[in-house]
Amino acid sequence: MKKYTFTKRAIVAVAASLVALAACGGSTESSEASDTTVASVTHRIVSLSPTATEMLYAIGAGDQVVAVDSLSTYPAEVAPKITKISAYEPSAEAILGYTPDVVLISNDMNKISEQLTAANKSLQVWTGAAATTIDDVYKQINELGTLTGHTKEATALVDSMTSRISKATSSVTPNTALSYYYELDNTYYSVTSNTFVGALLKPFGMKNIADGVEAGNDYPQLNAEAIAKANPSVIFLADTKCCAITAAKVAARAGWSGIDAVKNGNVVELDDDVASRWGPRVVDLVESFATAVAKLTK
Repeated sequence: MKKYTFTKRAIVAVAASLVALAACGGSTESSEASDTTVASVTHRIVSLSPTATEMLYAIGAGDQVVAVDSLSTYPAEVAPKITKISAYEPSAEAILGYTPDVVLISNDMNKISEQLTAANKSLQVWTGAAATTIDDVYKQINELGTLTGHTKEATALVDSMTSRISKATSSVTPNTALSYYYELDNTYYSVTSNTFVGALLKPFGMKNIADGVEAGNDYPQLNAEAIAKANPSVIFLADTKCCAITAAKVAARAGWSGIDAVKNGNVVELDDDVASRWGPRVVDLVESFATAVAKLTK
């Protein structure tokens, strides 16, 4: 995935080093909670995953959160609990200072799980790896519902997400004659159809111009000339916050004025955070895709 408001280039590096962190297809390492989920309700949670933080608040478990990492900035209610703890270079000492019962992570940076459990044998570390499919998202939400005693709320959230995504994907007719370019940053890193984002876009039938660009790399770096030559029907910008990219700036790029997406006003500005996390707001992302495709098929 790209950043949690981290640099996109760093995310590409992290994704490559962790192989399936962002969505390279195949089975997910979605969570160790399937083996270790506690039956009792947990009252002191430290979240080092912005996605997991969003999930907790969406199922009504926000009051059990005592601290979150520096990038867990959504929803607004979490603001008083934001700390300087880094999800990428986590400090066991800083985390333990909040006396948590459970710590939520998306990957085991710096072997933080081992550090935490060595210091506190009763502490549970829940791992919610980056989703590769929408079912991974639902699984993690349900696991957190069980963990926090909010199973009904988790089920209701999954049902709502399922319904909204189904409505969005069925609202437009797939069109294989269309193509898209998904921009991660202003150096033209993109994603292939094998990624989580690619999977979300598949129901709409469009060709991904990043597919096959670099064998074995699902986060290839394209170049401006190749993108212009591919002539995508729609351009999705997932770098509006990190890199301050706008549709107007894209239109001003040398050689891009003739791209169909630019000529027809089909450059879609996405929210970086929504586009980089696999939590409840993934529905908003899918709906953005549907709106863009519907415009193309009118």
